[in-house]
Amino acid sequence: MESTGNTYLAELSENQIIIRNTIKEFAEKNIRPYIMEYDESQQFPMEIMKQLGDLGFLGIIIPEEYGGSGLGYIEFVIIIEELAKVDPSIALSVAAHNGLCTNHIYRFGNESQKKKYLPDLTSGRKIGAWGLTESSSGSDAAGLKSIAVKENGYYNLNGSKTFTTHGTVGETAVVMAITDKNKRKKGISAFILEKGWHGFVAGKKENKLGMRASDTTQLTFDNIKIPEENLIGNEGEGFIQALQILEGGRISIASLSIGLAQGAFEAALKYSKERNQFGQPLSEFEAIQFKLADMHTNIEAARMLTYRAAFMKDKGLSNKKEAAIAKLFASETAEKAANDAIQIFGGYGFIKDFPVEKYYRDVKLLTIGEGTSEIQRMVIARELLQE
Repeated sequence: MESTGNTYLAELSENQIIIRNTIKEFAEKNIRPYIMEYDESQQFPMEIMKQLGDLGFLGIIIPEEYGGSGLGYIEFVIIIEELAKVDPSIALSVAAHNGLCTNHIYRFGNESQKKKYLPDLTSGRKIGAWGLTESSSGSDAAGLKSIAVKENGYYNLNGSKTFTTHGTVGETAVVMAITDKNKRKKGISAFILEKGWHGFVAGKKENKLGMRASDTTQLTFDNIKIPEENLIGNEGEGFIQALQILEGGRISIASLSIGLAQGAFEAALKYSKERNQFGQPLSEFEAIQFKLADMHTNIEAARMLTYRAAFMKDKGLSNKKEAAIAKLFASETAEKAANDAIQIFGGYGFIKDFPVEKYYRDVKLLTIGEGTSEIQRMVIARELLQE
């Protein structure tokens, strides 16, 4: 089995190898030269996103009839991993656009909603946002306070969301809100909102530690009138829809994790061969060799776990446990890889002129987003105890 440190080429189809090479070349040419410019300015790379849309990478898992590429989760993993090796923040935006808003409409929307919204999202003409988290409800997703009251053919929405990816730049948003207070999580529904609607306000853009080119914003809903036809599915189905969307999202975060870890590892490996101390390259020291060996071993294991979860998803198999395992292991592997890369670089790892400084800042989100490591362990344990 031939390994390139990215994917197992012997296991990939010719088309998957072409996809991998295409996104790799694109990232090196169009993203790498501008990484720190985007990071320092917190600039959302809209032009890059539109180019990715032209390449078909903003509708990866959406059928061609809705403007998508009709690919699967294996291809999704390949694309996100290659982007994350170069810039994890852009990989995060691509993962969120594909896996959250766009995928939610595709999986649970009716035919009219799919035809109306998906072509603009899959082409990149519009960016998608997805609102679940609130200031009072993070891991406790059922603790929402945003309320949508049905009246005269509309749902009147009031409330707010926080940590919304693409809250500022997104023009189409899927948002969860309570439609029946008495039913708790079974009273949560999902709606499609459009930028420009009266009362739909993007608030403070968060000044983040890492992933700074990916737009993260507060949203406020002030008496927004949502047409009844913009309810996704039936009332009360929003919570279970969100949980299923997050299962796929965990695969995308696992993919992002292995890409970031691989990028940090490759930078550390290269530096260890070039940097001399005590008359020899760092790579000649056993302590450094052991760090590199452990990094590589854990990244390979994380990659295999992620591909297993993606394979099961593509086959329509239940993968709740496998997605949680992949996300947990890959994100914690990435965190350790970024830390070890900094250690290998020494003082230079603390300077923005070297790539591992940014990996170190970006990586922390991965053990938090799409469910914290603690939540993943809860999911895994619950699945084990039900077997």
